[in-house]
This record gives sequence, C-alpha cells and structure tokens, in this order.
Amino acid sequence: MPSKVSCLYLLTVVCWASALWYLSVSRPSTSYVGQLTIPIRKTPKVDKNATFSNIRTRSLNPHDFGYLINEAKKCETEPPFLVILISTTHKEFDARQAIRETWGDESTFPDVRVVTLFLLGRSTDTVLNQMVEQESQIFHDIVVEDFIDSYHNLTLKTLMGMRWVATFCSKAQYVLKTDSDIFVNMENLIYNLLKPTTKPRRRYFTGYVINGGPIRDMRSKWYMPRDLYPESKYPPFCSGTGYVFSADVAELIYKTSLHTRLLHLEDVYVGVCLRKLGIHPFQNSGFNHWKMAYSLCRYRRVVTVHQISPEEMHRIWNDMTSKKHLKC
Repeated sequence: MPSKVSCLYLLTVVCWASALWYLSVSRPSTSYVGQLTIPIRKTPKVDKNATFSNIRTRSLNPHDFGYLINEAKKCETEPPFLVILISTTHKEFDARQAIRETWGDESTFPDVRVVTLFLLGRSTDTVLNQMVEQESQIFHDIVVEDFIDSYHNLTLKTLMGMRWVATFCSKAQYVLKTDSDIFVNMENLIYNLLKPTTKPRRRYFTGYVINGGPIRDMRSKWYMPRDLYPESKYPPFCSGTGYVFSADVAELIYKTSLHTRLLHLEDVYVGVCLRKLGIHPFQNSGFNHWKMAYSLCRYRRVVTVHQISPEEMHRIWNDMTSKKHLKC
C-alpha cells in the first residue's frame, strides 16, 4: 500500500500538470490572431503642407543596405557647390584614376568647392573588394553599400548616391550623376550652366531628356517586362550617362523611391520618381549620351560626352587645358 508521502507527491504532480494545461488552453499566445480582437491603431493626421503627404506609409523598398566603405565627413568642413557621383565597377581602376587626374580633380577650381565620389556595390570577388578597400584608403573618394554590384542593380547604386547626399552632404548646391566612361567639360558645367554667382535653384533637374516607351523584346539590353511596367510610355527621363540636379532633389528622390516599385533601368526609374514629385526635367543639348569625335571647339560647347577611354580622357583634358588661349 503506498505511503502518505507518495500520495502527496503524486497529487502535487497532478495539480501542476493541470495548472499548466489550463494556462496553455485558456491563454492563447499573442501570435495567434484567429479569435483575438486586435486594437486598431489610429492613423496619424497628415500635414497637408508636408513634402511627402502624397506618399504611402508602407515602404516598398526600404533600402536597408549598410555602408561597407563610407566618406561620411567629406562635406563637414565646407558645403560643396557641386557633388559628383560617378557610377563605376570594381575593375575600372584606370577609369577612376583618369577621372581623378582630369575633370574629377577636386582642386581644379580654387574658387568653387567640388566633391568627387565613386559609387560601388559589393563584388562577388573577395580580391576585388580588398583592392577597392585599399584604393579607398589612399584616395578617400569611394562609397560602397552592401548590395551585389551588377548591371541590374544600377538603380540601387544611384539611390545610394542620393541617400549619401541627403544624409552627409545636404547643404551642397548641386549634384552631377554620371558614369566612369564619360568626359565632363567642368568649366562649361560650373560657369555656364550652374553659375556659382547666381541664386541656387531648387527642384531643378536637367540632362539629355528622353521621351520613349518600354522595349518588350526580351533580347534587348533595355527589355522591360509588361508586368513590371505595364504603361506604354515612360515619363520624360534624363539619360543616365549624365544629369545634374539641385541637392534638395536627392532627398526627394530617395524618399520617393522607398514607396516606388524598383525598376532595373536606373534612368527610367529616376524619371518615374520625378513624375511622382511633379518635377519636370529640362532638356539641355550639352549633355551627349553618345560618342563624339574629338574637336577642341566642339568639346568646348558640350557638358558630357559618352564612351571615352581613360587614355582619351587624358588627351582631351590636356589639350583643352593647354589651349584655353585659342579661340574657336
């Protein structure tokens, strides 16, 4: 016959088991919402004068990539007149160096402060990442975010540049976004187009404006699936080879992108964001998105020229700077 101690122990175990069972069935976890009444959050009142009052609250593209390399203090001492954002890839060291030694040299115009930055994602090649890291330690003009560097991620690269300007250089006056195979006539850009002595523009965007529609041929480099962009026309957009905008637009585009479905065609996507913002890009014939045979007089009239090799960049720059006294 069991002892009184054994019976008491058995009764205690049964009571604990019953209590645990009761708690488990009578108090559902917070993750179960089938029969629960969830309190509804009150939607905050939207300020009608707020810049982004027409933007949805749910973020489609949070752009939560961390910086692998950053130059956060680049604009601390003095806000620049012009920030140059150059989209590049890891293997294009020669192009970056040619730009540093020619039109991208920050010290070319002593009366105008210019900041030059090269934009990259993360390479799948560890050695290339290490080489860019070493390059950054020497020149301090590279920004890298933690997304894969690829053609289809060019939009992310441009948004990274917009985010950087909005975060670390918001008091700049203008921004030039361009590519590493572009020659830029800086004198024409700064003194004839942007004019440092005049009042800075706001909500300003200019370049070579394209009015076109999506290409549905899957074999094309610029193929756009109908389910990604169903409209038959793109909004006006500036060729991604080079465009200029007032620095306030950087933050506007970046914040708009958080609520705008991503497109892999970077320049088209920026155009979509501009349409949402009600900003119309201005046509400027000085921005060329094609190759132009070199002529001193012709290149004096342009702002950008496409498909220029590092060797050509040096030749053009040296010729233009050494022959300033010649008239066309």
